[in-house]
Formats: sequence, structure tokens, C-alpha cells
Amino acid sequence: MDTAFGPAEVVTQRPASAPIGLLVLGHGAGGGIDAPDLVAVTALALEKGVLVARVRQPYRVAGRRAPAPAAQLDLAWTTVLAHLRATAVEQRLPVIVGGRSSGARVACRTAVATGAAGVLALAFPLHSPGHPEKSRASELEVGVPLLVVQGDRDAFGTATDFPAHVTVCEVPGADHRLAVAALGAQLAGVLGWLLATFAAAAASADGGIGPHRPVL
Repeated sequence: MDTAFGPAEVVTQRPASAPIGLLVLGHGAGGGIDAPDLVAVTALALEKGVLVARVRQPYRVAGRRAPAPAAQLDLAWTTVLAHLRATAVEQRLPVIVGGRSSGARVACRTAVATGAAGVLALAFPLHSPGHPEKSRASELEVGVPLLVVQGDRDAFGTATDFPAHVTVCEVPGADHRLAVAALGAQLAGVLGWLLATFAAAAASADGGIGPHRPVL
């Protein structure tokens, strides 16, 4: 898909049945869409009838590892979401956005602009390692249901570091990569949250942006 900063790549996987919603996921700063947590969430969502689109940002498509500035990431992301929503099927589906690390930040910052029904933040980098005073907690004020999935050994912040009103699904033994054995089994709570959020969005007359906030 064309953006103002070059083409983004979107890998879309459809469930066997008619989709109940669209989940759009972004990657980490220097990583890709095949990160273990993105793959695990994709597999779980597909099994429950969710259409999943994983987005590779233009700078990664161009072969660069250093991330683009935040404003460019956000604009490329919102451009991709607009393309997805414009298609015949996706425009009728509730949309949850998310991603891992940098991708989670992008999804949070643009949640209102993309009309998301919820945000799934994997390995959200709440602060730089060793600098808890430099918090990015303000980015978590997304105005829609939010679920953070965080390893209990993540140097970028653990569950107890997040604001009390943020729902966190903790992954035991995981660091920032969330690469642990049987990760799919650890994410059962994520699947429940996804289904509840999609159901609430589908039932909402305002397209999913409403007061209902399902929790684990």
C-alpha cells in the first residue's frame, strides 16, 4: 500500500469462517511482522474468526532497521488503516489495532484517528531501561478499551509500573521479546479480551467507540 513515505506491506490472513472483526498489528522498531508474539496472537485470532492484517512500515520495506520519526510512523499507519477500512468487507467490521513495542506505541497514539474499537499493546516500552522516570504512560490514554501484554522481566517496564487503570496481562518469565515456550497458552486472556471487545463494538451504535471496557 502506498504511503507518503514509500510503500507499506500488509500481510492479511483470513479465518475459515466469516470474520467477526479485523485485528491490525504493527511490528517493533528494528523487528518484523514475524516476531513470536505477533505470530502467536495471529494464530489465536484466526482460530476464533478474526481477520488479521500485519503491517510492515515503509522504512522496513526499504530495508532500514532504524525507525522513522514518530510522525512518519503514525501517518503511514493511519494511511494503511484508511485503505483497509475502504475495502468492501473491512469497512463493515469492528477494528482493533495493536502491535509490539514501537508498533504498540503507534497504535496507541493513533487509536482515535483510526476509529479503533480497542488497542492491544504487546511489550509496550513504558520507559527506557533503567529510566523509569521517563515514562510514556501518557500514550496509554487511548480513549478506548486497552490491553497491555507485558513480560514480568521486561526491562522497559513490568506490570507494577503501569498506571492502576491500565489492564495488564503478565507473561511469566518473559522479557521484552515475549519469546517464551508455549506463548499461545499464556495468551488465553488476550483471546478473551479480543472477543469481548469485538462483541461490544459490534453491538455499539457508535461503531465501537463507547464506554464499555471489557476486562480480563
